[in-house]
Amino acid sequence: MKKFLKISLLLFASHFAFGQTTDEVAPEKKNFGEKGTMFVFWGWNRAGFTKSDIHFKGDGYDFVLHDVVAHDRPSDLSWDYINPGKVSIPQFNFRLGYFIKDDLAIVGATDHMKYVMDQDQTVDFTGKISDPTYAAMVQNGQVNLKDEKFLTFEHTDGLNYVNVGIEKYKKISSSKNIDLLWSYGGGLGVLFPKSNVKLFGFERSDRFHVAGFGTDLRANINGIFWKRWMARVEGKIGYINMPDVKTTLNNKPDKASHDFFFGQINFGIGYVFNLKKK
Repeated sequence: MKKFLKISLLLFASHFAFGQTTDEVAPEKKNFGEKGTMFVFWGWNRAGFTKSDIHFKGDGYDFVLHDVVAHDRPSDLSWDYINPGKVSIPQFNFRLGYFIKDDLAIVGATDHMKYVMDQDQTVDFTGKISDPTYAAMVQNGQVNLKDEKFLTFEHTDGLNYVNVGIEKYKKISSSKNIDLLWSYGGGLGVLFPKSNVKLFGFERSDRFHVAGFGTDLRANINGIFWKRWMARVEGKIGYINMPDVKTTLNNKPDKASHDFFFGQINFGIGYVFNLKKK
């Protein structure tokens, strides 16, 4: 019996010592914003654009449409917003961030906006068109775009701003399970739209291509729940310049160019990971 008690006490002591050692070396979760943490984010946006002058140039024409109005085109509320096979149809935002030092993150992103020229508008026209049918549509230095015979112009698949940015984070409040932070920063990237353009009687152009560049300033508010889950609301303003918008098929040299400012608000959810301290 004494031998059994000695063995039992020895096993208990060994177990207790091992447990203490395990507790001491158990990895601890980092707080969001510490160097080495990462996050991934998916959200949705609304966007607005300033008027722009669109320059069209090709064989037999060289003209500018002035102060063209355009809007975004949000998808109707449906299961497409969360359907894995259709999540890229609505206007969406993707982010992947890594904290290179405490409270400073480098963020790779795609902003999928949609830019649609309003058809019901009359715009000023300068330049020349050799085709008499379309030249006749210009009256008193203006052209009416309503009937779609002269032009349809949109980046709906979409106005894709692929960018890299830097964001500085500051804590607003903190509790056991909820942290609230805000951040500010800026980004720079390329425009990779799928432009849907039908000019005159040409076959519609509808293809992805690198069309230009963009830059932005952004600020956001982030709620971090249980150190894992993120909810974010972000506002962004920026500038886009696209000197090479394809307007015809078959690799013709025809193209359009325009630049404008944009504003965007987006919101969504994310996940924080790679949180183990060494």
